Amino acid sequence: MGRFERYLSVWVALAIGAGVALGSVAPGVFEQVARLEWANVNLVVAGLIWLMIFPMMLKVDPSCLADVGKKPKGLALTLTINWLIKPFTMAALGVLFFEHVFAGLVPAADAQEYVAGMILLGVAPCTAMVFVWSHLTEGDANYTLVQVSVNDLIMVFAFAPLAGLLLGVTSVEVPWATLIASVVLFVVVPLAAGIVTQRVSTKERLETLGRRLKPASILGLLLTIVLLFGFQAETLLEQPTRVLLIAVPLLLQSYGIFALAYGLARALGLPFTVAAPAAMIGTSNFFELAVAVAISLFGLDSGAALATVVGVLIEVPVMLSLVAFANRTQGWFPEPLEAT
Repeated sequence: MGRFERYLSVWVALAIGAGVALGSVAPGVFEQVARLEWANVNLVVAGLIWLMIFPMMLKVDPSCLADVGKKPKGLALTLTINWLIKPFTMAALGVLFFEHVFAGLVPAADAQEYVAGMILLGVAPCTAMVFVWSHLTEGDANYTLVQVSVNDLIMVFAFAPLAGLLLGVTSVEVPWATLIASVVLFVVVPLAAGIVTQRVSTKERLETLGRRLKPASILGLLLTIVLLFGFQAETLLEQPTRVLLIAVPLLLQSYGIFALAYGLARALGLPFTVAAPAAMIGTSNFFELAVAVAISLFGLDSGAALATVVGVLIEVPVMLSLVAFANRTQGWFPEPLEAT
């Protein structure tokens, strides 16, 4: 690990500060960048995420994908955490904090909307950034791809009814354009590019390309942080107390879900290259989808939209802390050759 990577937490903190400062000093610039969207997915952020994802896609071997089904434990763990546990723990934490612990600190109507926003985050497992977290933990690229793909397929059918059940509404209109655009941008396109690159390159050239792209990948992560915090600088500065209150249950959810998934992965004897991505995908969220649905159901200035935005803001720092923890504890897990 190079000196730059060793102090990644410092660069992340500086990127957060730079984002808030630039967003408050030059809000017009960030507003223009924010308008560069396709189906609620910001194209600039998408490009940066694509830069982060591509090095991992260089490791995907399409011929190995068929063998993933022979190792079902990691996939079963991911699906159990994402669809049978995470949505319900998020709803429970939201109710606990905003109907009891924080009761009286915010108006009841706002509290209900914050809970709704957190529920939308809880029922939307990550599509894009999980590739980044998996790459940073040297996760199994093939297995991570399958985990994401299966979750995306289930999300097509389960997101609306599960969100509707937990929100107590009869129907939730899924922004299909956002869902499809994200899958295309963050799974299909980089995967295709990675496969094509593999076929036209030698093994040595691929390894060289991977090494050269690593600094660019980390730079893409830092620029993404600057943009995300710059987009929401006004909210952070004008409503810091509300942001902090919403962040508390979201942080508990994130670290709690990771601890549960990581602990179960260890109990199941999964190799680290499967265990780390399995825990990461359950911890991170498909925030583009959650934000889009919150705005559609409750409005742009609603508490639900604010809650999903806070989810965006805390995700990167939280996930980087979990990446660091996972990398320090990979000795807890068996070697990859063992059955998963």
